[in-house]
Amino acid sequence: MNKAHGKSVNIIALHINQGGLDARYMISRLKPPNVNVMSLTTIASPHRGSAFADYVFDRIGPSNLPRIYRVLRALRIDSDAFSQLTRRYMAEEFNPNTPDRKGVVYFSYGATVSPAVWSAFRGSHRIVEAEEGPNDGLVSVASSRWGTYKVGKLWSVHYPF
Repeated sequence: MNKAHGKSVNIIALHINQGGLDARYMISRLKPPNVNVMSLTTIASPHRGSAFADYVFDRIGPSNLPRIYRVLRALRIDSDAFSQLTRRYMAEEFNPNTPDRKGVVYFSYGATVSPAVWSAFRGSHRIVEAEEGPNDGLVSVASSRWGTYKVGKLWSVHYPF
């Protein structure tokens, strides 16, 4: 944001690494004084959480979480934010405490994919589809809606990994 000092900006954020949620947090709660955010457009951001996050946490169980997090940290995998992607957390914590900022216009897009048999997202896609409908393998179209939802979806999304 230092480069945007004193300027008006329009932010476009992808769901990979929670970009859309991070941008909403920054706009709503950090309220950077050095930039005038005009709009935020999110693409496949889990504004209402993900059924896959719920599934993972239901299977792991709360008593195993500290051990799992220690292992992931030892492997240098940042996972602390994953628990914040549950539908419950988003409905009860994040969304009520991260209101839209007056004067900022919010747009969103969803994405869908039909994963190939060998795709790493095939299992998660099935889980999200059963609970929430069309999705990109992690985030449902329904969860990606925030502000003005732009008609249409991004089809056949391809991830770089």
